[in-house]
Amino acid sequence: MNPSTSGANLPALRSHNAALVLDLLRAATLAAPGADRGISRLELAERTGLTPQAVSKITARLRADGLVEEAGRRASTGGKPRTELRLAVTARYAVGVHLDGERLTAVLTDLAGRTVADREAPLDLGLPVGDALDAIVDEVRRTAAAAPGAVLGVGVGMRGPLDHRTGTLHRVTGFPHWAGVPLRTTLSTRLHLPVALDKNTNAAALSVLAEATPRVPSVESAPGDAGASFAYLHLGTGLGAALVLGGGLFRGGRTGAGEFGHQVVELDGPLCKCGNRGCLEALCLAAVGRGDVAGAARLLGVGAANLVALLDIDRVVLGGRTVLADKAVFAEGVAAVLAERAGPAAAPVPVAFAAAGPRAVAEGAALLALAPLYGHAALG
Repeated sequence: MNPSTSGANLPALRSHNAALVLDLLRAATLAAPGADRGISRLELAERTGLTPQAVSKITARLRADGLVEEAGRRASTGGKPRTELRLAVTARYAVGVHLDGERLTAVLTDLAGRTVADREAPLDLGLPVGDALDAIVDEVRRTAAAAPGAVLGVGVGMRGPLDHRTGTLHRVTGFPHWAGVPLRTTLSTRLHLPVALDKNTNAAALSVLAEATPRVPSVESAPGDAGASFAYLHLGTGLGAALVLGGGLFRGGRTGAGEFGHQVVELDGPLCKCGNRGCLEALCLAAVGRGDVAGAARLLGVGAANLVALLDIDRVVLGGRTVLADKAVFAEGVAAVLAERAGPAAAPVPVAFAAAGPRAVAEGAALLALAPLYGHAALG
């Protein structure tokens, strides 16, 4: 992985307009999987508001960089047949990594964000930082080695709290010895690639957003007035959440939004890893530990109902290793509490699962690495 192979410095990508064109080409690719259909230069001009001349120059540069290719000619309806273009999805790749505390899951995705290879390995974040970093770097290199072409960058999703803007970890719940580690900079230096870092729940929420649209979802904290509003609840070795409000991730002014598991729901309850007592995470994990999965599901439902009442979200999306091991129990338990709390006059908020399942965090992390290609700032 030589830095010269990274696509982050491609001249064509310096242009915001080029990113708009690439995003539309990616959308066309995902809208017609397996087909040769693309978009003509004229359609690109109409959808971007650029002049046909500007689109021709941009697509010429993108073709020269190997990111765009011809997809054939459309049948003429009177006049010169239009040449269609499509994203060269195998021209570059991205690596997405999920560090859940006990295991590392990594995916290799093409430019469309589709997984082409994956791997999983034990990785205990309780190890000394240096040893754990060595293992992370080794696994990322192994994943990247499966790419037939250049790797653009690496996205990492892990438990917080952390600052995605600086790529620095705070006092990570359960692993306080990672506090202050500049993970993004350290990995970028050792891998010779751009790296993006975010909380595991935020990364998974991006993968959920990507399910609904072929366009690349915004990775920035930019909730709007319209669009999807949901909570992604992740129960694995810990409990966290991501909030998507008005179609955009909500991280909060100090990047701490979504510390869902550390809401105190039982005063003087069991001690949590965060140092407080009676946290929802501690109660859920204790229930799972004693074999009461149904009880853990109802506890998770209580937390979900609190979010629904507070934020008026449209749906609740569940994920995480513990949830996915008993999907039916958690779906039923969370839905039951939401229905009880909704009251007889209101329709209960639906409960769903991330389509990517156990790879949701890693695939969302890969989107963080691809984001700059499509006009979103994510990589450091």
